[in-house]
Parts: sequence; structure tokens; C-alpha cells
Amino acid sequence: MNNTHPITDSQLQLYMEDCSICPRACHVNRRAGQVGFCGQTGELTAARAALHFWEEPCISGTKGSGTVFFSGCSLRCLFCQNHDIALGERGKQISLNRLADIFLELQDAGAHNINLVTPTHFIPQICAAIQKAKTMGLVLPIVYNTGSYEEASSLRLLDGLIDIYLPDLKYFSSELSLKYSHASDYFEKASAAISEMFRQVGTAQFDSAGIMTKGMIVRHLLLPGQTKDSKKILRYLHDTYGNDIYVSIMNQYTPLPHVADIPFLNRKVSAEEYERVLYFAEKIGIEGGFYQEGETADESFIPSFHYEGLL
Repeated sequence: MNNTHPITDSQLQLYMEDCSICPRACHVNRRAGQVGFCGQTGELTAARAALHFWEEPCISGTKGSGTVFFSGCSLRCLFCQNHDIALGERGKQISLNRLADIFLELQDAGAHNINLVTPTHFIPQICAAIQKAKTMGLVLPIVYNTGSYEEASSLRLLDGLIDIYLPDLKYFSSELSLKYSHASDYFEKASAAISEMFRQVGTAQFDSAGIMTKGMIVRHLLLPGQTKDSKKILRYLHDTYGNDIYVSIMNQYTPLPHVADIPFLNRKVSAEEYERVLYFAEKIGIEGGFYQEGETADESFIPSFHYEGLL
């Protein structure tokens, strides 16, 4: 399937009237103002649209990634670094036409790409906005930046519209995913979603400046005390995709005040933990990867959400 036909208003309405876009399958009528687990109605809501310089080097480059942070989330991890917007506590409603204009404004600002952060619950609207923006002159690669708790069937709506997938693979253990993200089926859903993403975009491609134009980078955020789970994730990715994908192993976990009483989550990842996981990645043959140097567990990775670029 390649989505070259614009999504219609009637299709948008159907998706919103009985929502099963993500694995929560709440079946609420978001068009009528009801909210599901994601905390959002059928109205597009975002918290920030601006150039962003803290992604992987081949995404941010020197000019920045044109990032749109959407409000709400289908996961709501206990340790979420963007918890204010994940819980829907911050955000401004914008029209589909305004979202298309934002894409073009980010392109005019020099962005290397358009980067959609936590977009899952707005997939139908995003499809329509991308299609509209392309008719108005949008030529940048589109990045889909997700926690990966996705339905593969919903991702198929994006086929032909997304150039780069930037998914997380957070957990291998269903016990951990239930404890920290209220989703015992996380690995099952996320691994199926990542498979569909790879089917759509294939192996990575770069321009002459080293900026990714097509492909997939799977991110894994190391959690304190969970190196065994991290190794299982890396083994799975390498056994499944070899070096046809890039893997980003991150140590930037930041223990924010709301997890101060939760064991393990209330501390940073140690240098020893991170080194053990990086050594394992090298040992099993992961070649296309990114790692982080120095002290990255800092709130500087968390942008302010004051509706920049939305109005």
C-alpha cells in the first residue's frame, strides 16, 4: 500500500468517532469531545513547533529538525521526560490547515526535516496535513518520532508519507512495560509496529552532508537497573534487522521529581551500566549506531512548552 490519495473528511470523522488508532482501542467518540487513554479529543493539539537540535546528528544536522510536539500520549510512562504534554496538561488546539502551514514555516526556517513527536493518536489528521502541505510546496523528509505503542494497521495510513521512522523500543520484558507504562503487550505491539515501519522505508539513505533522507533509527533509552532488558532489546534488533537499521543507545534518562519515591527510577543511569550495554552492542556486531558521551542526564534535553511556533 502506498498512500497517494488524500484522506477525506468523511474518513477523518470515522476514525475519530470510534477510535481504535492505537493499541488502547478505547472506542470513544473523539469527534464528539470524548477522550481516550491518550487524553485527546479529535481536535489537533500541540505544545511546540520549532527547530530542535537535540536529535541524532543525522536528524538535527546543523540547521535543526523542524519539530512539532503533539499533546497527549498512548503510553504515559511513569518516567516520561515530557510528562506535562504527555498528560495533555499543555497544548493549544490548531486546525489541520494550520498544521500544514506550520510544516511550511519550519521548511522556510531552514529545517532539515519535519519531525512529528508523539503523533500516534493524530495519525489521520497528520496524513491530511502532510498531503495538503505537499500540494503547497513541502519537500522536506518527514520524520515520525514515536514511543512505538502503535497499531501496524494505523501505520499503514502513513505509507508513502513518512520518510524516516524514529521509534523507541523501550522494553523487552512485559513485566517492566506493565509496571512503568501500563502496557503488558508493549513489546508485541512495538516490534510489529517497527516491522511495518521498516517495510515502508527500508535501509537508510543520506544526502551529501550526511543528513538522513530515508530509513529508520530505533532508539533505546537505558533505564537504571535494567541492563539485562536492554541487552535483550539490542539482541532482538540485531537478530531481526542486522545492520539495515541504525540503533541509538541513550543514557539521557533524567529522574524528575515525580519519580523521587520509585526505586531505580529515582537515580540516573551509572557510567558502568551504560558502558556494559555499549560493550554488548559492539560484541554482537551492531555497526550502525549512536551513543551519547558525557553527562547527558540533564533537563536541557527537555524543551520548554510555551506554544512556540503554533499561533
